[in-house]
Amino acid sequence: MTSLIAVFLLPFQGLGMLFCRGLRRYVFAPLFINILIFSLTAWIGSIYFQEFIDWVLPADSWMSYLEWLLWPLFALTYLVIAFYTFTMVANLIASPFNSILAAQVEKQITGQLPEDHSGSLMAEIIPAISGELGKIWYFLLRAIPVLILMIIPGLNAIGSVLWLLLGFWFLSIEYVDYPMGNHHLRPREQRQRLRKRPFQTWAFGAGANLLMMIPVINFAAMPASVAGATLWWTKMDTAQ
Repeated sequence: MTSLIAVFLLPFQGLGMLFCRGLRRYVFAPLFINILIFSLTAWIGSIYFQEFIDWVLPADSWMSYLEWLLWPLFALTYLVIAFYTFTMVANLIASPFNSILAAQVEKQITGQLPEDHSGSLMAEIIPAISGELGKIWYFLLRAIPVLILMIIPGLNAIGSVLWLLLGFWFLSIEYVDYPMGNHHLRPREQRQRLRKRPFQTWAFGAGANLLMMIPVINFAAMPASVAGATLWWTKMDTAQ
């Protein structure tokens, strides 16, 4: 339990690292992209929130008797859907900057950059964006069946729980990819390592998700989660 709490708090610990001398200049670009995309997502999400609730929890449904229990679950599900849409778009744009940030955070922790890391933004663009597209494809293949389950009356509550678990898992994969990718670990190898510690993987994703939901602080959630994932990776790598 103690280790799960520690992993859950890593994104928050990463938030504190962003102010370290030597890292600030690597945070600006991901932070700016995060603020821009998050503000747009929040604006669009607020417009369609009530429509989503009316769709999954119609007034004439038998589930209306359980509205007091299901409304918070569906509201959280909507927020998670919005946040993951935002996360995928923001990370696709910011992925080259995130790779560089992860390398610099690792240098702060271990005293050295990942081997063969060039530090060049141009060198990071193609592999970072292609890796991000691969993660989006991985997520969609698993998200679509869960979303279908969510539109089936009576089963959408189960679908919402599965969506939350899938979302937490995806956030871990999303952010741990940056430090692992800097060490040339392929996506399959990354997921194999995460499957060996499933509860920690969910815990990290839950921590990153919570960070996204805190007003104002959520603007820094992406670079903070990158830093937190790098902290986690260095511990995993040491334990190998």
